[in-house]
Amino acid sequence: MSEVKIVAETRNEFGKGAARRIRRDNKVPGVLYGHGSDPIHLTFPGHELLMALRTPNVLIALDIDGKSNELAIPKSVSRDPLRGWLEHVDLQLVQRGETVSVEIYVQTEGELAPGGYLLEYVVNPLPVEAEATHIPESVTVSVEGLAAGDSVLAKDIPLPKGTKLAVDDDTVVLQVLAAQAEEAEGEGAEGGESAEA
Repeated sequence: MSEVKIVAETRNEFGKGAARRIRRDNKVPGVLYGHGSDPIHLTFPGHELLMALRTPNVLIALDIDGKSNELAIPKSVSRDPLRGWLEHVDLQLVQRGETVSVEIYVQTEGELAPGGYLLEYVVNPLPVEAEATHIPESVTVSVEGLAAGDSVLAKDIPLPKGTKLAVDDDTVVLQVLAAQAEEAEGEGAEGGESAEA
């Protein structure tokens, strides 16, 4: 997984007014918490944080006020609904060797069986447990040849070494649906109307 260094500053101003002032300076307010310690309120450089968060489950090496260095992973990110700007971020403190609960995205490869089937993502992202400094960005599973009624269970997802499922093995992650069902019903209704006419 990626590790990105970000310089952060502690902050003592809180509330909406303070947050607006921080964002006007192209910075982002946030909180660092974990390991039973008191939450630390921080200010992050907006552009650097935005770029870092483009990587799922990025490991952030924080330089706080030039005095302390901490490792953290993003747990909650708030964005402006229209512009997509970062408004606030919550980071969880982690340590090397520690196991953490995260979610990773499931990607697919291969082609479904011929017939116009639809692939439905039932659980995505997938909850897993992994070592804090080795969290996978995503996992890939083959759907080659699957047809309507077929499904991919959590236990079928190939996970990297050191990563374990945080859901039941038999949880349906992906399922294949018949795309023609609704169209066939619609055609039947139209045919009925023609017969009546």
